[in-house]
Amino acid sequence: MFRQPFRRLTTTALRAASTESTSALSAAESLNPYGLRVSSAQGVVESLTGAIGNTPLIKLQKLSDETSCSILGKAEFQNPGGSVKDRAALYVVKDAEEKRLLKPGGTVVEGTAGNTGIGLAHVCRSRGYKLVIYMPNTQSQGKVDLLRLLGAEVYPVPAVPWENSDNYNWQAKRHAERVAKEDEAGAVWTNQFDNVANRRAHVETTGPEIWAQTEGNIDAFTCATGTGGTLAGVTRYLKDVSRGKVRCYLADPPGSVLHSYVTSGGKLKERTGGSITEGIGQGRVTDNLAQEVGELDGAVHISDEKSIEMVYRCLDEEGLYLGASSALNVVAAKEVAERLGPALLCLKTAQHVASSRRCSLEN
Repeated sequence: MFRQPFRRLTTTALRAASTESTSALSAAESLNPYGLRVSSAQGVVESLTGAIGNTPLIKLQKLSDETSCSILGKAEFQNPGGSVKDRAALYVVKDAEEKRLLKPGGTVVEGTAGNTGIGLAHVCRSRGYKLVIYMPNTQSQGKVDLLRLLGAEVYPVPAVPWENSDNYNWQAKRHAERVAKEDEAGAVWTNQFDNVANRRAHVETTGPEIWAQTEGNIDAFTCATGTGGTLAGVTRYLKDVSRGKVRCYLADPPGSVLHSYVTSGGKLKERTGGSITEGIGQGRVTDNLAQEVGELDGAVHISDEKSIEMVYRCLDEEGLYLGASSALNVVAAKEVAERLGPALLCLKTAQHVASSRRCSLEN
């Protein structure tokens, strides 16, 4: 991602560099059985933000065998900030820069339950901006401590509904408006829930990566949603590139209205119970999700009990240490695979034609 040349080369120099590079790669591949993978690695990036994205897909072997499908997890924990939210963080900051809302030393303000804040802390520190975070005081102290360690100014506030003017998001907006009036460097409320730059991140990066990594052999995608950016952006790209053939499903925890909204065709917004998962589930359809919610092929409701069980299954069977929200995505992928069943897919490789159905989930 975001590759830029180190210097401008002449045609002669390019030919020489190309010949030398090809020779070096051939030598590496002849000596190293992993040479091909090394030669296609991302290489050098210009800054921390250049390392965001291009995460691998990990096949979940036990669940794939159990369902007779290939279940693949996008390893978003390999982003610099440890989650998929690094992508949204980068794009909402880039959006503010493109709109000339920020100057060097300016202030970014966001309301977040955790991972977007961590992503923003890395991005802002890398690009020279101050960061202010408002979050519900129901979040773990560990998240607060980490954000402060990364340089953010953090305000844990009472958890109240979106409709309440004291909701942490509205407090973040007011804070940004105050700073913008006082500081010539500018301030912006990045508004991750309704800023569609969040969705754009996944249209331009996550979706294309999944399609390329599976060589277009993907039947279904599923993930949970908080802001809606990941689900909406990946859905938009996969629907477009596959001409509607890829099926996309919402994974939803207890306490969210989205499962009932999707399964009722937009007629119901039923909220029942609560969940131990953090940062997913929603009480409304965000602007990020609104454009694609009608494109979804369905939704799966995942209980906390299933998510907890999958945390231990992934650790015991796959060696993956996931949180409850990621484990919920795995459960959803398993249930979508069972719902669709195995199908014949031709994997265009030199060696074989495999019989499988590929389902992708976002960790």
